[in-house]
Amino acid sequence: MTIPVSFPELPDFPWDSLAAETATARSHPDGVVDLSVGTPVDPVPEIVASALQEAWNSPGYPQTWGTPQLRTAAVDALGRRFGVDGLIPDAVLPTIGSKELVAWLPTLLGLRSGDVVAIPDLAYPTYEVGAMLAGATTVRVADDEPLPAGARLVWLNSPSNPTGRVLGVEALAARVAEARALGAVVASDECYLGLPGPGSEPVSVLDPRVHGGSLESLLAVHSLSKTSQLAGYRAAFVAGDPTLVAGLLAVRKHAGMIVPRPVQEAMTAALSDDAHVAETRQRYDARRAVLRPALEKVGLRVDHSEAGLYLWATAGKPCRETLGWLAELGILVAPGEFYGPAGSEHVRVALTASDERIEAAATRCASRL
Repeated sequence: MTIPVSFPELPDFPWDSLAAETATARSHPDGVVDLSVGTPVDPVPEIVASALQEAWNSPGYPQTWGTPQLRTAAVDALGRRFGVDGLIPDAVLPTIGSKELVAWLPTLLGLRSGDVVAIPDLAYPTYEVGAMLAGATTVRVADDEPLPAGARLVWLNSPSNPTGRVLGVEALAARVAEARALGAVVASDECYLGLPGPGSEPVSVLDPRVHGGSLESLLAVHSLSKTSQLAGYRAAFVAGDPTLVAGLLAVRKHAGMIVPRPVQEAMTAALSDDAHVAETRQRYDARRAVLRPALEKVGLRVDHSEAGLYLWATAGKPCRETLGWLAELGILVAPGEFYGPAGSEHVRVALTASDERIEAAATRCASRL
């Protein structure tokens, strides 16, 4: 009997294609150095863990909108950390991690077949998957290319995953103005905004210098996975245009997309404390300072990579060749082709490994000199 259902046609999950390289890297006598996925390995900040523990006895349903304390903490944090002004707590909405929102945003906004979603030419794969789930069409756009006519949703990402590239105020403001002229919603993925890297100054799309005094048509997506080591908590939020946020809230209420109350309390604690964010930033800066020169000494060129959690490296060869060569050293990375055709000769190297494993990767590179 044939079951009469039709699931969306999606690409194969990219990480499933790394089985052979993973096996090679894991066979190294000193063990694998897994730099393929940007998953935190450092401890959850004590102030956050305490808040989660204190809220463990939460038998009732949580608020889809999030507690007023959480939404206020998010507004205050964006103001302190990134100079965001004019945002109100009512225009903040917690989400079950940022990937969930990215995947479902086109659907939540009512996009459908015939609509266009513009994404960076090198982009987090879920931007495209989200468009596919809604039946919309994806168009990849380089920073120096115009947005496609008919675009209804425009994704921005600075600092970029995978490249670590930072877009300045002028570039962001120009893209926002262009999108508004098309009548498109701008969704800015700012999950790495709190990890600027030495000498870089990432800017939020909610910065008045970017939006010109109006939050209309703007959404900023923020995650606590990277800056607060909360990937396992699924803790994120979206903020911006109050009308858009209210619409997202209305749909999410019906769909049961709710962040658990203990996680909301943990988020409130994380957003109220900047000290652990500074420590996280220093930790990744130190790892970048060890790993980048090690890769460069063995002949890899590192492009951009001024912020965020990744080094965008190339040997001038197909990315799978570089992936295989590093796997023989016991170092597992991500092929650039995961992020679009423009990444065919690059690999993405995550900084999310312990200091000991980062040092091990550097030592293994040095052994090939």
